[in-house]
Amino acid sequence: MPDKNLHTSEINLTIELDENRVPEKLYWSAPDGGVNNEESKAIMLSVWDYKNQESMRIDLWTKDMPVDEMKIFFHQTLVSMADTFERATGDKKMTDTMKDFCDYFAEKLELKKD
Repeated sequence: MPDKNLHTSEINLTIELDENRVPEKLYWSAPDGGVNNEESKAIMLSVWDYKNQESMRIDLWTKDMPVDEMKIFFHQTLVSMADTFERATGDKKMTDTMKDFCDYFAEKLELKKD
């Protein structure tokens, strides 16, 4: 049971599925962040299972998510993971290596304009 002196916050995901259980619509809400039932085309969620020492993932995208947008979404997610890694670990050297890969990823997918 949660401590009554602590504030709790919720993030909710709602997924509308077709008859084959393929996502057609994705919605998310984070009331403390001012987000209420916003539509999205893709969601990536990672959760650390500390008991089993493993990452658990939920990766969903709608069937109408354009491939070019998925490439941008992946690139931006990789960049944000590098930033989070640095904040969480303070490991600047590995962060720089991760960002070098992000630049390579963007270059190979031709996401950046010269």
